[in-house]
Amino acid sequence: MGIKAALPKYEIYFYNTMLCLAMFWAASWIFEVSSYSYLLPQVSTSVLASKLTANANRKTFKTTVKPGWYYFGRKMDTADFEWMMWFSTFREHILFALSGHVLFAKICTMLAPQYRSLVYMVYGLLAVWTSMGWTYVTLILSHCILLYSISLVKIRWLCFVTGLCTLATFKCEPFVSWQAGFVEGDFELRHVLFYGGCGFTIMRCMSFALENCERKEGNYSILELLKYNFYLPFFYFGPIMTFDKFYVQANKSDLTRKEREMWNISMQGLIHLGVIIVVDVLFHFMYILTIPTDMKLLKHLSDWALVGLAYLNLVYDWVKAAVMFGVINTVSRLDHLDPPKPPKCITLLYVFAETHFDRGINDWLCKYVYDYLGGKHDKVVEELVATLCTFGVTILWLGPCEVVLIWAFFNCFGLNFELWTAKLFSMEPFASFEMAMSEAMSRRVRAIFNTFNFWSIVLYNILALNSLDFAKLVTKRLLLKGFPITTIIVMFMTYCLIQVIKERERRQALIDDPDPLPRAPPPNATPSLTSAPAAPAAAQPVPDPSKEKAE
Repeated sequence: MGIKAALPKYEIYFYNTMLCLAMFWAASWIFEVSSYSYLLPQVSTSVLASKLTANANRKTFKTTVKPGWYYFGRKMDTADFEWMMWFSTFREHILFALSGHVLFAKICTMLAPQYRSLVYMVYGLLAVWTSMGWTYVTLILSHCILLYSISLVKIRWLCFVTGLCTLATFKCEPFVSWQAGFVEGDFELRHVLFYGGCGFTIMRCMSFALENCERKEGNYSILELLKYNFYLPFFYFGPIMTFDKFYVQANKSDLTRKEREMWNISMQGLIHLGVIIVVDVLFHFMYILTIPTDMKLLKHLSDWALVGLAYLNLVYDWVKAAVMFGVINTVSRLDHLDPPKPPKCITLLYVFAETHFDRGINDWLCKYVYDYLGGKHDKVVEELVATLCTFGVTILWLGPCEVVLIWAFFNCFGLNFELWTAKLFSMEPFASFEMAMSEAMSRRVRAIFNTFNFWSIVLYNILALNSLDFAKLVTKRLLLKGFPITTIIVMFMTYCLIQVIKERERRQALIDDPDPLPRAPPPNATPSLTSAPAAPAAAQPVPDPSKEKAE
């Protein structure tokens, strides 16, 4: 089946209608739970409301549901520390640091554009020094010097092993406590900035070392490494931009912008501001982050509420990553850089190969591990080795623990299972069965299999985002306790979602690669009865139907 296989319009309209109804229905359950579990117990008149009020853990809600915007008359879900840090608690500090970077970068670009990357480094170094102290800067510089020295040997595996060992020192005792002692002062962001700055520094230094190994003649200077590492917008929170891309873009001499580029950057900033406001408003009405932490309350929720919570938690995590990285990317685009794109929306994912929440880390892993070991990703053994090594590095990056190990195992299995399934169904008699189908029917059959794949992605990833207990409860309700009614209904709604995604991909494919139009006959060509018969046209090759239907 080709990606351009179309379905009847009335069928697509039906899928969109059913999907919208399901979304509103699940959201209504979550809204009712949020209203009656803690905020408005005095008006709980329904049986459901009284049951929820009786079983809600008030300590959980008092900790994370706090006063929000006064004119809403409701409290706000503040369970996500990262979101509150960025857009509430330390909003002024982050804006001040980024605004200073933009100001000095603009002045330098106007007066001495050839030194702009050096100005980025100096400003970033001073900002890190001011926020974390000179001893922390010394720690970062020591790691940079170590990995730079190893890169001079130009042995790829040695650079990789050294980098991973250095990264491991921030994940195990007593190395963590010893290095944490280099941070001066005691403030709320100390823990976050320490691990963020150190972790991303190691990944950037590894990228530099591996790119230096690939360089045929000479070596990059250590000054280029410091420019790369101390670029402030990327320093603490990412995203990671591989050294080869940063080096070319930060040192290019042509700083002219494309037509309407500044307009696009401005619109991108306004869109991020609008999304921040919308998310803050929704946090007043749906406590999607606090409710999953109260297992006593979760056991009394409906199947629809649980399924909706699982799905919305993944959507929110994507929105958070897209906005946080989007704000940083907007600043870096003002510096004439092309940063990693935001992650692909979880709503549009139904294959493990495209599942990621940080495109910078994903690009880094693909470039240096997954694609390097996996080749074309069409051989079972090579793919297995590549995925095992990729998730091994990911486990070390996230920090080894029970939840991360389970998450990595299931995602690694899902990625390999997709290849095994593709290999199996490319054999006979499955290939002949699909060739006998119409393209529309083939698309429907594939969407059925993608439906189960979609919920595998959802269930595997709420392990990392929420907790193991929440993932177990959702799985039990969806597949065991809710079988067959809840299971069939949810899977059918997911099937509608998959078809909507495929329709969007089909339209995008038609835009990117439009079908060639038939050649029009010459306008003045008229048939002549007395003229000699024309020579037969050259025989056109008959298209192979197996290639037309190939994915």
